[in-house]
Amino acid sequence: MGKNKQRVSSKSPKLEAIHTTFKQAFEIKKNPFPWIKALSAGIAAALPVFIGLLFGNFEYGLLAGIGGFSYLYVFNQPYEQRAKKIFIVMWGLSLSVFLGTLLAPYQLGTAIVMGIIGACVFFIFGALNITGPSAIFFVLSFALATGMPVDQSLAPLRGGLVLLGGALSWIICMLGWFYNPHGPETNAVEKVYRELALFFDSIGTEKFNTARHRTVLAMKQAENTLLAGYSAKRSTDIFKRLFLLNEHANTIFLRVLEISLNNKIVLPPELGKSVQALADSIGSKTKNKSKILQPEQVDKEVEDLFIKIYNADAIMNEPVQKIHQEVLISKPSLKTILLGAFDKNSIVFLTSIRYGTILTIAAIIAYSAGFNRSYWVPLSCAAVMSGATIIATFHRAVQRTFGTIIGLLLASLILASVHNEFIIVLIILCLTFITELFIVRNYGLAAMFFTPSALIMAEYSTQSYDFSFFATVRITDIVVGSIIGLAGSLLVGSRSASSLLSHFIAKTIRSQGQFLLMAFSENNRTLTFDESSERSKMQTNMVNLLTVYNTSLGEIFKNKARLESLWPVIFSIEQLGYYLNASLKYSERPVLSEKDLAQLLYVFETMAITADKDQSSTNKTVPEIEGFSKIRHEILDLQEALQFRGEVSS
Repeated sequence: MGKNKQRVSSKSPKLEAIHTTFKQAFEIKKNPFPWIKALSAGIAAALPVFIGLLFGNFEYGLLAGIGGFSYLYVFNQPYEQRAKKIFIVMWGLSLSVFLGTLLAPYQLGTAIVMGIIGACVFFIFGALNITGPSAIFFVLSFALATGMPVDQSLAPLRGGLVLLGGALSWIICMLGWFYNPHGPETNAVEKVYRELALFFDSIGTEKFNTARHRTVLAMKQAENTLLAGYSAKRSTDIFKRLFLLNEHANTIFLRVLEISLNNKIVLPPELGKSVQALADSIGSKTKNKSKILQPEQVDKEVEDLFIKIYNADAIMNEPVQKIHQEVLISKPSLKTILLGAFDKNSIVFLTSIRYGTILTIAAIIAYSAGFNRSYWVPLSCAAVMSGATIIATFHRAVQRTFGTIIGLLLASLILASVHNEFIIVLIILCLTFITELFIVRNYGLAAMFFTPSALIMAEYSTQSYDFSFFATVRITDIVVGSIIGLAGSLLVGSRSASSLLSHFIAKTIRSQGQFLLMAFSENNRTLTFDESSERSKMQTNMVNLLTVYNTSLGEIFKNKARLESLWPVIFSIEQLGYYLNASLKYSERPVLSEKDLAQLLYVFETMAITADKDQSSTNKTVPEIEGFSKIRHEILDLQEALQFRGEVSS
């Protein structure tokens, strides 16, 4: 009896893990519905089809509707970035259809090019940290073109129609610029001040570290949003205010951190209320009516904080001519970012190679096995592998399979009963609308409505109307493609991220040490914020580290205790990187002695070796850095975190 109990208990954790994973695949997230985006996506998908129908060529309209996929890449980006992004996407979709038409007779060439398209787009989206569906719709466009009637002479026509559909999406996505040209930037800065207010309220409580982390993330996101929306040729007064407000928030945050290290100083609650009042008025067309309440008796440090808050209020409300602050904006070049990710140890590069390779293998298997509508096999494989982690990939496989089965039933009902082409246009609009509405809640729900839409576009463009046959074939292709994508991810990438984690932690720590040496040496004032190669290297390593860590969290065969012990390390490295990056904005940095710099380099190298070898070491003495005690404090915290991590690993 005891043995049976022991046997059941030894299996229960695995069974529980499988049950939890399946349960998570069907969880409904509580994200808000994107009503406006969903409606715009539906219009972008249906309008080209409707125009084609009006001109008496429904098939051409469906081809142009493929260009409507461009709108699915619209997120809350600044309009400056959005215009460039969607323009490139619509040309990419057009090129995919053009190449798919040319290569349709050559199965091996089709498989190889499909893998190349998937790998290249996946790499670019990962390297540039672009939110969106990544390579899936580029692969879909290419795959649909290979399934159309073979006629290579139609390649320019098909590609041109897709480009026209994409142009309509571009126009639709840019309409908001006319009434709120800096909406995304304003929302990002407003969030910074709301998080900053919560950070003030968290000082001295258990929520301090969480609030500090959230504030840093909000400021980094706002900086990225502002940089993306910056144009050297067209800089408006509103943009200048928003940029200076974000810089002011950084200054206030860093000053509060300095003060929080002094336990003798108590911050009054009026500080948090004042910052919240600023947040409430950002983006408002009226002046701030909320008062900044300052206590009658405060310490000099606290009074200085209120002055900074008053200055932020002035930036927001005073005429721009009275704001005598220069806006210095720098951002890394596209070449620097791509080269930073193009590294043999870069998780973005390795994942892109895996994505393209498995996609090519799936296409070769589909063509070799003689599947009907064989392009749906690699297409399903691509959709499944779009999951950011192995767990997410498994979720995608489950969601896509079940969602497609239900979607096929819905498609069969629609296609069997609807024969009016105008009604078909309306159905495409509704299905796309519902897809975008539910995809933020659950991918499986979205697949239920995306499947009928894709069925309609694929069948009419191929001029094949045996819908029951197509539905049967497609469900087979979906299952096969999902299995190939899941199996490939498990075999190639089940532990690829976690195996690189120690290397990237050590590499990032070393780059932070080199950055600190540059920032506080005798030549530090000759270097500017945008000319620092050490800063660019540190930023690249930080992005790679966070990508690797987040990916490793989703690996099935992970050491949970080890990964949990690493979170304080990742947290300290991220905070330290922020402080070091912010220090370069101050021209009056202290010059440390050669002895102190040597000791700091020794400390960073010791921490790097500790991380790389998964071993523990004694904490080293960290010299004082005048005016930047938060940097020293975070180095000490990082040493403690590495010490704890070494104990867990051993």
